[in-house]
Amino acid sequence: MGTQQARDLAEGAVVRARNAGATYAEARVQSTWEREFGLKNGEPQPSFFAEGFGIGVRVIARGALGFAATNDMSPSSVNEVALKAVRLAKASSAVLRHPVVFDSSKAARAKWSAPEQRKIENADSAWLRGVLVEIESRIANGRAGVKLPGRLLYISAELQERYYVNSDGARVVGRVPRVSFGGSLTAVEGGESAQRFIQQGETGGLEVARRIGLAEKVEGEAKVMGKVLKTSAKPPTGVIDVVLGPELSGIAAHESVGHPQEADRVLGREGAQAGESYLKEDSIGTKIGSDEANVSDDPTLLHSNGFVPVDDEGVKARKRFLIKDGVINEFLQDRATAERFGRESNGASRAVSFDREPIIRMSNTFVEPGDYSTAELIREVRHGVLFKTFTEWNIDDKRLNQRYVALEAYLIEQGELRGLVKAPVLEITTPKLWGSVKARSKHMEFEAATCGKGDPMQGAPVWTGGPETLLGGIRLGAR
Repeated sequence: MGTQQARDLAEGAVVRARNAGATYAEARVQSTWEREFGLKNGEPQPSFFAEGFGIGVRVIARGALGFAATNDMSPSSVNEVALKAVRLAKASSAVLRHPVVFDSSKAARAKWSAPEQRKIENADSAWLRGVLVEIESRIANGRAGVKLPGRLLYISAELQERYYVNSDGARVVGRVPRVSFGGSLTAVEGGESAQRFIQQGETGGLEVARRIGLAEKVEGEAKVMGKVLKTSAKPPTGVIDVVLGPELSGIAAHESVGHPQEADRVLGREGAQAGESYLKEDSIGTKIGSDEANVSDDPTLLHSNGFVPVDDEGVKARKRFLIKDGVINEFLQDRATAERFGRESNGASRAVSFDREPIIRMSNTFVEPGDYSTAELIREVRHGVLFKTFTEWNIDDKRLNQRYVALEAYLIEQGELRGLVKAPVLEITTPKLWGSVKARSKHMEFEAATCGKGDPMQGAPVWTGGPETLLGGIRLGAR
């Protein structure tokens, strides 16, 4: 089907829905192209090829939302989907506690794409395999200084293209190429074992693998696993200082700030799905951390895994300052929740495919950088531990109580790194964590992740990250 024909069908669906009684209508044509290749202990796994193309229509009728989708792009099928969305909305209106009203956000008219140098469509099986073979050659057979009897590597190249139109005047064309890598390594040494899951990804073309130094990163991770198994000592326990590396800063920001500050979660929508929030509707303006606690979410970062400059409600996205100087500054909002909260949408609505409704999502969630160099931050610590990477984390469904177990962690004595320590454990509440922030470094790093939310599940690509973050007076445990 031609591009113009698909756009005409989307615009026709909006008109059809409005004529059927919808007070608002939107249509999103979205295509997905993906190629994936894997190696398990050096052996090729079945290649994965996927293509999807279809249209989703969402409406407001009688104060209720209705959504329907199809991959049958014939005019009659698209018209029926528009009518079905209206019927669903009208049928559910009787049980609404609060009528759905969208805010008055300005409708975007934009054409955008993630920058790419080497077109993602050139990612055939030979290219994908070549990237993994290079990684395998660096870590197999003890080449990284440690036995790795379990090695599962996979890489994917993906392209999403979409056309979005709504009855408020939005017209948006978007193109998102992306390269993603995942690796699961199991290391064994002297009767001890360690596990590490590595995830990397950026928007862009085939240049991504070289730009992020993928082979070097995985080799470095394997070498660290060997050092941890061979040289790590028992960690200190009790009340000490803890420095969270960028990876730990990022996962804490994502899990204990980003998720509980999704406005739909605050309102209870995710209660039976991804969980609830410890925050309430009136929590904006609440002091939750120290003045050094600053956490943001920014979908406009070039090359980022969560690059979405215009959201799937036709709203131009912007940086969201979630915690500012220790205060809950804003929630992640879509147009419906923004109206409930008396605010404007901050462009946080996303759908991962044509047959999923747009819902509030994070993009790139991170602790803001501070004023210290990494060395200066470490020198502030008399007795503590640096959590550089994690091997385990979990958090409760209200995002209040959390636990992190480090893989690569170092003892800090008198402002200097002294050596690796084995599996220190940080168990902490969200207010205690952010209330304990004393300082942040200038150094920033990001990790790719896939954020799960919704029913049916939507796995959205995101970044997590930040600087080294110093927490003072933390009770540390050991596994």
